[in-house]
Amino acid sequence: MLLPGFDVSKAAQVVAFFALKSGGSINVLKLAKLVYLAEREFMDRFDAPMFYDGLVSMPDGPVASITLNLINGNLEDVHWSAFVSRRKGYDVHAAPKITDNTLKALSRADRRVLNDLWDRFGEWDKYKLRDWTHVKENVPEWADPQGSSNPIHHEDVFRSLKKDDSLALAGEVHEYRRLHEYLAASDFESLEAVE
Repeated sequence: MLLPGFDVSKAAQVVAFFALKSGGSINVLKLAKLVYLAEREFMDRFDAPMFYDGLVSMPDGPVASITLNLINGNLEDVHWSAFVSRRKGYDVHAAPKITDNTLKALSRADRRVLNDLWDRFGEWDKYKLRDWTHVKENVPEWADPQGSSNPIHHEDVFRSLKKDDSLALAGEVHEYRRLHEYLAASDFESLEAVE
């Protein structure tokens, strides 16, 4: 299930962006780390998430959980499949005919973050990047879940990023989700009234 406010189109285009940067396809483990770092870096620079995913500590490091479920085929969405092909083995491919020019949901700010991450980590292999996310100085909010998974709260990320107002910023994320939940319920009620 998608969280209220989760921007599936933007998340799909972030995945397609990294796949295209990697020649059209990218390893799932490396991609999962880059997607998490994109959400985190956007929070650092702009005090809000890029695509409002749910964040989770997993044994291989932190992940953006809804995006990972879409990558793994555990969730389906037409906006997703327009940009990302079904996972094949350990790789994810951009959908056919997707180019950098078709990634219209990505703002200039999004692209700056994504390009900076690619410049820093694009040449790294999946294990080096995974291991980097396990270092407390790099990603302090991640904690080894001992074979399971644990939520990473947005407040924890903001605090790890040394934001003075981490609680207020996390409150804004919560309010954003509540607003989208309300709007989705209103749309559903409007559809029922039409029928």
